[in-house]
Amino acid sequence: MAGHSKFKNIMHRKGRADAVRSKLFSRLSREITVAAKSGMPDPAMNPRLRLAVNNAKAESMPKDNIERAIKKASGGEIDAMEEIRYEGRGPGGVQFVVEVLTDNRNRAASNVRAAFAKHGGALGETGSVTFMWDRVGKIHYPAEAGSEDAVMEAAIEAGAQDVESDLVKPDVYEDAPGHVIWTAFEDLNDVAEAMSKVLGDPKSTSIVWKPQSTVPLSGEAVGTLVKLMDALDAEDDVQQVHSNEDVSDEDWETYGG
Repeated sequence: MAGHSKFKNIMHRKGRADAVRSKLFSRLSREITVAAKSGMPDPAMNPRLRLAVNNAKAESMPKDNIERAIKKASGGEIDAMEEIRYEGRGPGGVQFVVEVLTDNRNRAASNVRAAFAKHGGALGETGSVTFMWDRVGKIHYPAEAGSEDAVMEAAIEAGAQDVESDLVKPDVYEDAPGHVIWTAFEDLNDVAEAMSKVLGDPKSTSIVWKPQSTVPLSGEAVGTLVKLMDALDAEDDVQQVHSNEDVSDEDWETYGG
């Protein structure tokens, strides 16, 4: 199982989660509604909905909110929602994949393009970035779920592709020590269910874009990058932002705001 670089930008955004909790719930609700609309409104019969509900629970989203989001799928307004992926480059050539869920394609495109233009970046054509990224599943367990060997053994038995454990410092992709398990895109639910039987329910499961390489970034460009990240995160239509910068801890502390 191959290793993988640590992306401090994820930790940076995670650290601000409490300040944008209502926005986080809004995004989770939209994903639940779209997932319920795409198949059966029963998480047991709809893998995408099960994933969305599990992620909402991991963020302590109230049960009533989850149920309302599922029921909303039967309403007409969700029919106008589109899932769109934007690709571009930020300061220093850092690659971005921005996933959007919107009822107004023109508004979303204009706002995302403006965020890039204002903060040292530019949008590219579809496929201009993602040909160097992989669409994969990610499962996160807290440190107390088990030792590195126990998690590795459970992951191998479940059919995972890779495991990364960081039990001292904040881990690779989350804001607490723990284990990150990578799976093939199509295997995420099967692997998560198999591991749950051994280690209990994971903290979160998700489908993400994982870069095949990183772009070194330092100095004031890090501050510009953070402004771009924050501008994209502030957009209501934006669901997920993925980027591939490699920044030192010192530069995050100095320029990350």
